[in-house]
Parts: sequence; structure tokens; C-alpha cells
Amino acid sequence: MESQKKVTESFVVVIGLGGVGSHAASMLLRSGVGRLLLVDFDQVSLSSLNRHAVATRDDVGTSKALCLKKHFSMIYPECQIEAKVQLYDPSCEEEILSGQPDFVLDCIDNIGTKVALLAACVRRGLRVLSAMGAGARADPTRIRVADLRESSYDPLSRAVRYRLKKDHGIEGGIPVVFSLEKPKAKLLPFQASKEEETPSDYQIVPGFRVRIIPVLGTIPAIFGQVMASYVITQLAKLDFQTEPIVNLDLDHYRVLHHRLLEHEELIYGSAEQVLVLYYLLLFTIKINCTCEKGVVLAHVVTSQYCCFFLNIMFYNLKVDAEEVMYIVKELWHGRSARDQNLKDTGRKMWRSVSELMLVRWDKSKPAGVSNLILLKFNEADAHESTTLDRIKEEEPEFYTMVSHVLERAEAEFIL
Repeated sequence: MESQKKVTESFVVVIGLGGVGSHAASMLLRSGVGRLLLVDFDQVSLSSLNRHAVATRDDVGTSKALCLKKHFSMIYPECQIEAKVQLYDPSCEEEILSGQPDFVLDCIDNIGTKVALLAACVRRGLRVLSAMGAGARADPTRIRVADLRESSYDPLSRAVRYRLKKDHGIEGGIPVVFSLEKPKAKLLPFQASKEEETPSDYQIVPGFRVRIIPVLGTIPAIFGQVMASYVITQLAKLDFQTEPIVNLDLDHYRVLHHRLLEHEELIYGSAEQVLVLYYLLLFTIKINCTCEKGVVLAHVVTSQYCCFFLNIMFYNLKVDAEEVMYIVKELWHGRSARDQNLKDTGRKMWRSVSELMLVRWDKSKPAGVSNLILLKFNEADAHESTTLDRIKEEEPEFYTMVSHVLERAEAEFIL
């Protein structure tokens, strides 16, 4: 109830109410957001009905903002809904972004206004989630949420990154929804009805594109649903980890696994301790075992974890390539534990494992899933020559960050 109360008391601004924005706004409303500001200058068209969340034939020709307000009022009349029929630009920044919104959703498909909005949100310290290109895609399994720096295969992301850095000095720190799928088509060529006509003759607003790109209606709808899910969980303060964008294949993880085994042999004289037996030490267990013809009989007086412990005890589970994949991708995002908070961390940093290896965090414990960190070679050497007490004293923030990550691994791996 406390989480739902936070959502109900929230104020969210949605700018751009087409295929993506209308679905995002619709699910925010249906999830109980108490106040919405809906902004779009455009009208509902016949061609947009394949992807709009609520528009009908009767709404064609009406403003998208007023269309949503009309339908939303019938769904959740208690919600405070304000609709603005206008184009976002720097001149209306104060009008639209004032009032301390809890979140801003950027669903604009024009680069200039998109960049202006994102820069304004960063400057004002507002939380913003931005939608990248949803057109010419068909695979819903490739949609991701990540930092703008990590988005790839998307011409819109590339253009936005360039403009934000060039015009505003912003290089990242903005979460975006994007697709890893390469666009299946390009903008359709402009076809004039008269020989002397140009694209500018058809522009509703100067600078906006006239050529169109094919859109499968389900993809922008899923983009919008993903945006709403992300925002709702943030508003409710529900912690979850988005899937890291790590461009490594199974061979990379095998290399890291092999290095781990070699390192264990070199430092500890054996790779035998690359086990997850450490988890047994976390609980009080009373086990009475006897053997009859090679069959182990065990009586376990403990909690619901008994089956998990028996598997560990009797089947000698090791950290294999699959566990290495979890450690490298899910815990350390494919980069050194010492690079987790660097602002200049970008996609290129984790496309190779040539300088990375896994080492024990606590040298007194086995090399288990919750006791391995990813470091560069020189960092690993330095780590082996120091102690956790010294790290805790000299680098408290790093110590705390690593401890929290490994505690999460401990919880997730047991589950």
C-alpha cells in the first residue's frame, strides 16, 4: 500500500503522444499515477490508428493531447489530467517543466526538440526517461532499458548522443528505451503530387520530417509499456536491475573462466576451492549422514534451503562458464569493478576481455559466486597484495559498493 500511495501522489509529464507516448501515458494512468501533464502539438491521423493506445476513427483530426484526456477521464476520473496542445521548445521550458514533476517521459521523435528537452531535464535535475527509435523494428525481445551511452544499432540514439555532447556537453546519465535490432527499413522516399513540390511544402512545423518510416504497431506499444513499467517501479521505489548491455559471447566467458582457474592454481595452489560451498556457512545445519552401497542418506534439520545445500554438498558444484557469465554480465556489467561509477564509461569499454580477470574479493573465502570481482590485470595484482581491512579504511565507498553487489549475488544465487 505504501508503494501504491507513492505512485498515486506522483506527477508525471509525458511529451509526445504518438504510438510510444500514448501507451506509456495510458499505463501510467491505469497504474494509478495521480497527476499527468500530456503535451503534443500534433493531431490524430488515420495512419496512426495502428499504434495509438486509445484513439478511434471518431478522434481522427482532433489533437492527440485532448484525445487522451477525453479517454483517460472515462478510465480514471480521479486523476488530475492537464493537456497542452503545443510543441515543446526552449521557449516553453518553464511552462511545461515547472511544478517539480517526479518524472518526465520523452517520447518525441524529432531530434532538435528531443535534445532540447533532455538537456533541460538534466539542467533542472529532473528524472527523465527517453524513447529512441521504435520504427522499422519487429523483434520485441531486443528492447532494452539502458544509459544513452549504451544504446546501439539506433540512428536516433547516435544523433541524440552527438547533439547532446556537442551542444550541451552531456555525454550520458540519461536512461533510454531502445532496441538492439537494426532497423529493417529506411525512411520512405518523398513522393510529390506535383513536380515543383518539395518536402518543406508538407511540413506542419518547420524542421520536422515529412518522409515516413514503416511502423509495426506492436513495437511502439511495447516501448511505451516498458517506459511505464520503468517509471512506476521508480516512483514506487521498487529496486530492480535492468539487463546490462554487454557485447560478449560464450567464448569470452570461457576465457574468463579459464583465467580464474589458472589464477587459483597460481595463487592458492589449486582450483579445488572454486566452489559455492561458502553458502553452507551462512546457515546453521544439522546433518547426519550414512552410506549404504554408495548411496548417501541425509537427515537435514534446517530451513527450506536444505535441497540446495544437499546439491552443493554431494555434487561438488563449481563455478563454471554459466556462473562466470552471471558474475561478469549481471554483477559487473562486463567491466572492472573499479570502473562501475566512471562517467566516461561507454559501450566500447566492455567489448573485449583482453585485460580482465576474476579474482577473490575476500582471499580467506572460496572463489564462489558471491566472492568474485572483475578487475583489470594490474588492478588484480594490486588487490592480491592488499587486505580488505585496508580497502575498507582507504576506499570506503568502493568497499561498500562491492559489498552491496556481492550481497545481491548471494541473495539471487540462493534463490
